[in-house]
Amino acid sequence: MSQPLVARLVRDEPDGIIDVAAPPHIAPVMRAMPGIADVIEAPNTHGRLDLRMRWRLARRIRARGYDRCIVLPNSLKSALVPWLAGIPLRVGHRGEARRLLLNRIHPDARDHDARSRPMVDFYAELAAPPGAPPTSDAPDPVLARSPQTERLARERFGIDADTPLFVLCPGAEYGPAKRWPTRHFGSLAARIAARWPDATIIVLGSAKERALATELITLGGVAVRNLAGETTVSEALALVSQADGVVSNDSGMMHVAAAYRRPQVAVFGSSDPRHTPPRSPRARIEWLGMNCSPCFARTCPLGHTDCLNGIAPAKVLAALQEALSTPPPAPHAKDG
Repeated sequence: MSQPLVARLVRDEPDGIIDVAAPPHIAPVMRAMPGIADVIEAPNTHGRLDLRMRWRLARRIRARGYDRCIVLPNSLKSALVPWLAGIPLRVGHRGEARRLLLNRIHPDARDHDARSRPMVDFYAELAAPPGAPPTSDAPDPVLARSPQTERLARERFGIDADTPLFVLCPGAEYGPAKRWPTRHFGSLAARIAARWPDATIIVLGSAKERALATELITLGGVAVRNLAGETTVSEALALVSQADGVVSNDSGMMHVAAAYRRPQVAVFGSSDPRHTPPRSPRARIEWLGMNCSPCFARTCPLGHTDCLNGIAPAKVLAALQEALSTPPPAPHAKDG
């Protein structure tokens, strides 16, 4: 969702050089973004201040002589490194008590209810000064495909390039209130296998989601490859980028599929597709929009998760077939 911000910076300052500092698990996504010159891998110390690590990273960044840093996360820790690095202009939303660390501060979600706006626009507005008219025309996110990486991923996992490839992503790290039931994913897998008998169906996810994938395959009762926890992030991207169809929850892989313009269905439960939709003409959204949603909770506050249980596999299959009938947009990516 940050890629439209990069696109806006490139449009406004075509001679600028844009580098990104990102945790290792995000770095492959950033490397696939048009407009990014270099990616600095920063250790992920979620939940810990780790001043020594941040000081070392700040020294590396200081040596590069940057003029500006745009801080996307809202945490105090994320604004600390650019301040320690002495970057002259440090831009970000107000966030978490960081008035002394940033010197161009935009209002945060509590000031104008960012959840009622697309997150893509919320990020893209950081390219302009605070107080500028709200962004509403940010371009859709785009990731560049790499034919070589795609070929190597197929070869490693023995996936035939001449048969349809469907990717299922049953995970969502935020919590179960964002996860369509595995029994529904299993039923969908069986329906895909019946509709496209020669298709290869794979499940992607992290190692923590392997149990979900195993349950999905057991309940579906058809041949599905469990690749959860077996791929690198780069390989997962390469498989999604060439998929004939992708079905996911509201997750990172949903946005990846949209940025690659793959036919997809995104299933929403506790979150809001008006805030974080898959921005692609080939995406379809299944969301019941119940009176109790969006609640943005990790687990259902009412204990029933009807917002997800009520989305039928047959309806998702129909949405997937509709997405498949949507022609791809004009080519957007360079070989990598």
